[in-house]
Amino acid sequence: MTSRSLARSLPFATALVVACSGSSGSVGPPAGGAPATGQTCSQASQCYAGLPDASVHGQVTCLTQLAGGYCTHECRSDADCCATPGECPDGRAEVCASFESTGKMYCFLSCDAAAIAAASDGGTTDPATYCQRWANASFTCRSTGGGSNNRKFCGP
Repeated sequence: MTSRSLARSLPFATALVVACSGSSGSVGPPAGGAPATGQTCSQASQCYAGLPDASVHGQVTCLTQLAGGYCTHECRSDADCCATPGECPDGRAEVCASFESTGKMYCFLSCDAAAIAAASDGGTTDPATYCQRWANASFTCRSTGGGSNNRKFCGP
């Protein structure tokens, strides 16, 4: 490729990168905020990046056993989820639940009927549609698989 043809293709390549950045379809940060619960990740350092580590109520974790990873943090109760200003975009309800009977409790974007009704955005009452609209186009409403602490959450 000559320098002239490279110079002609550079604006196109730049526009393509800009157009595609942030288009993962995952839960995104609020304007200027931190990546949220459910954001895709491969390591914990990618989660809640805009928030001071000490401000999130519990150890920040990337659940890599979920497809694409899932940003979350440990919790003791629902009150630990969204406790930090800027942690939860749009104020959507999160739940503290055991994941796959590991014994650890994590925050998850809730898709139970009460959370969907509380969102009252004039949208859907269907849990799968709610997850696809507010979490990720490929997510569905699923079970945390935590035995007696089982809850419904939006996930892959």
